[in-house]
Amino acid sequence: MKKLLLTLCAAAIVLTACDPKQQPTATDFQLPAVDDIAMYQVNPRVFAPQNSLRAVADRIDSIRELGVNVVWVMPIYPIGIEKGKNSPYCISDYTAVAPEFGTIDDFKHLAQVCHEHQMGIILDWVANHTAWDHPWVTEHPDWYTHDAETDTIIHPRPWDWLDVADLNYDNREMRRAMTDAMLFWVKEVGVDGFRCDVADGVPADFWRDAIQELRQAAQPRRIVMLAEGKNVDNFTVGGFDMNYGWDFKDTLVHVFRDGRPASDLIKADSAEYAQLPAGKVKLRFTTNHDHSTEVTPVKEFTNERGSMAAYVASVFIHGGALIYGSQEVGYPDPINFFHYVPVDWTANAPLYEEYEDLIDLYNDHPALRKGQLTAWPAQDVLVFEKSDAKERFLVAVNVRNAEAVADVPAAWQGLKVEDETTDRHLTLGSTLELKPYEYLILSIED
Repeated sequence: MKKLLLTLCAAAIVLTACDPKQQPTATDFQLPAVDDIAMYQVNPRVFAPQNSLRAVADRIDSIRELGVNVVWVMPIYPIGIEKGKNSPYCISDYTAVAPEFGTIDDFKHLAQVCHEHQMGIILDWVANHTAWDHPWVTEHPDWYTHDAETDTIIHPRPWDWLDVADLNYDNREMRRAMTDAMLFWVKEVGVDGFRCDVADGVPADFWRDAIQELRQAAQPRRIVMLAEGKNVDNFTVGGFDMNYGWDFKDTLVHVFRDGRPASDLIKADSAEYAQLPAGKVKLRFTTNHDHSTEVTPVKEFTNERGSMAAYVASVFIHGGALIYGSQEVGYPDPINFFHYVPVDWTANAPLYEEYEDLIDLYNDHPALRKGQLTAWPAQDVLVFEKSDAKERFLVAVNVRNAEAVADVPAAWQGLKVEDETTDRHLTLGSTLELKPYEYLILSIED
């Protein structure tokens, strides 16, 4: 079935290519609904040591072929030198591009090619703090938090981020300047939203006011706002669309690495979504730039197969899929995003294709990313159904690096099914035997 679909799709592409009127343009792009987003995180420092925005644009076909529809670009702004560590999250100018990454025109070009490839583009935004050599430090010292005893500007507390100065959100002028800087990227450059760093460290009422202005300025376009945080007021007050599934990721590690029961993942999902207003989404991931600084998925989840089982467990329970650029080729070593780390994008074609196949399923079947969840508690195999008015899928993930047996839910016993990832056909009995870290995504045959 999969091969037939690919053949039909290829024929459609050829026919479309013959008619220039059918070619998508940047103006045709519409940002997907938040519960349809499959996101790709770009760390420019794994693409090239210089002019990396152009290098990202040169790889846009490969990124798009993964099936993602929103690209999140890590900070590209000039980086502070005073007390600096070369962190892109240490910003000395909110409305410029660091020469290391390219120029503002390079970023506009990247935004254009993203839109031409039917992908949104969002920028990382750091509103909690600035570099010590940001002009605001000398021009507006009252825009920063001061030590009560020494009256000197302090770094953000309780963290040990000594390379940055903490902003004071009691100051209304600073709030206005911050919002204006964000508006620049929406109005003048055309970004489709922001991933907001340390969102929980910034007052929710600032986000509320800023996001209202950003949405207004972007009309008739939609924007998406992602909070790096897990506070419920990101949504109830701030107006964000998505925030981080930090607790789910922690549980994922405990299940795969520490032997906790697979059913803990269902509990973690329920706990995160119990707090969310309708229509909001948790970003789910097996890694990101912070986590890959310490360990990459192919090591954190034991091996390559473990990393893919963990990915299936992450994105098909409740959507919110993220791929961190480099994981699709199984980059094995930690990536320090303070420095250039070369990635061989041809290193693991089969793994890239596996991610592509999974995101294709995620995109092609709404039931898999946002359908109703029904789960059956188990120790070693995560078993759940995703369904909507049109389709039902049974997903089974062996969370152990050993063979495991799963009970088949009674409603699925005796059904003829197809494994969507392998095209294998089988009739379900009372149990399923799974190889180490094997996963199955089963649909009922017509």
